[in-house]
Amino acid sequence: MSVKVIAFVSVKPGHEDGFVAAARPCIAASRAEPGVLYYDLWRENDGERRFVFNELYVDDAAVQAHMVSDHFKAFGVAARDLVVARPIIMVTHAVDVAD
Repeated sequence: MSVKVIAFVSVKPGHEDGFVAAARPCIAASRAEPGVLYYDLWRENDGERRFVFNELYVDDAAVQAHMVSDHFKAFGVAARDLVVARPIIMVTHAVDVAD
């Protein structure tokens, strides 16, 4: 069953470009992972203007593999001082609504 992960990240004002630069290698490597259907970075237009990771995986095993990947860990270290707080992460599973 596919898994959608949405992560909201609040970045310190003035550090947005650094955050995107830190995310770029992780995004490229994540898109090449087996089991990753898509992996994109967005930014809110209003409000906090948080960054939003929009990810889709083939299954829970693919999510777990991503979480322990070297590029994901490296991004966590690189972004640690650029963010306001820990990200808010939503993990969701597809709901079969077909008849």
